[in-house]
Amino acid sequence: MSPHRSERPLRSDSGSGVGRRSFVGSLGAGVLGAAVLGSGAAAAQAAPAPFPGRRGAELRPAFLGTYGSGIITCTYDTATGALTKKSTFAAVTDPSFLALAPSGKVLYALDNARREGAVRAFAIGAGGRLTALGQAQSTGGANVTHLSVHPSGRYVLSANYGAGSVAANVVNSDGSVGARTSVVQHVGSGPDPSRQEGPHAHQIITDPKGAFVFAVDLGTDKVYTYRLDNGVLRPVSEVKSVPGAGPRHMVFHPTAPYAYVANELDSTITVCPYNPATGVLTRGASQPTLPDGTNPGTRNYPSEVVVSPDGRFVYLSNRGHESIARFAVADGGATLRLLDTVKCGGSWPRHISLSPKGNLLFSGNQYGNTVGTFTVDTATGALAASGAPFNTVSLGCVLPI
Repeated sequence: MSPHRSERPLRSDSGSGVGRRSFVGSLGAGVLGAAVLGSGAAAAQAAPAPFPGRRGAELRPAFLGTYGSGIITCTYDTATGALTKKSTFAAVTDPSFLALAPSGKVLYALDNARREGAVRAFAIGAGGRLTALGQAQSTGGANVTHLSVHPSGRYVLSANYGAGSVAANVVNSDGSVGARTSVVQHVGSGPDPSRQEGPHAHQIITDPKGAFVFAVDLGTDKVYTYRLDNGVLRPVSEVKSVPGAGPRHMVFHPTAPYAYVANELDSTITVCPYNPATGVLTRGASQPTLPDGTNPGTRNYPSEVVVSPDGRFVYLSNRGHESIARFAVADGGATLRLLDTVKCGGSWPRHISLSPKGNLLFSGNQYGNTVGTFTVDTATGALAASGAPFNTVSLGCVLPI
């Protein structure tokens, strides 16, 4: 199965122009900062409380970002991960990536209704029901594919895959998205003529302390470091990947000075030492995301990468092999050791996310129209399928809160 497969309502994944649709990152990239809410956010004055479950089990909200089907609100059982659909907010186009204000009061989403991408905000009400806060605001570039919230709570950051640019928008006092304050155009290309003919910004996140902003660009084979200065993204440094690797998404270790970069085009993961004082990343060792001798049956395209809350395990989704890889973190974060892979519970696992406690993992399977749900052995990091996959629509991400 080629990554260039196009299905309605999906657009082409060819990496040419505005045809790209993507998702990202880990949950931790969106759950950042302090909520900034004022008197205008009456619908968002209280974070949603847990729902009562059977036999004392706790139910929590989860949001599904989709292609063509709006934002779906579910509940999930915090012990088993079992999902139940509750409602849908349909009036948003291809909200394939979502990010949450840390208070749990506001949800941010992509909106690709027009050629130039946009970001939007929603108040989270009772039962996870969503109410629009303000209007969609432009990201200044085609085909926005990822967003996160700056730790200050004052800015939403976005990556425009089609344009190869990254942007910042201010957050208003009521939690709505305001005017764009910065846009930076990447320049360059890579050796793959079909996927790296120009820049393709795929993800934008901050480091764990919020000192620097990082943009992962598949087209230029680079990760860029920025400083956010009063809403303006100012370049600091950049690190080049192995030529043709196609870096897609990255995640920081929660405490050690390392980042882990998933490379889409050469099916590897790279450990990057990080200097938190300067924001400089250094390219370290790369290794395959599949066990030695594995034949995926087709080409394999890593997508999302997440790290356990205790920093002991890294998980990565393999599209093509249709699996989730488990890595042990060793040498204080400097080394990853592939332990095993498990089937994702569907086809094309575009996104994976961990529950806040780290005891559940969800796999958003874009082409299979399912969510694979797994319990996590917190001692060993091992994944075990928890019931049958949840049947839904074409997914970009799963956001449990």
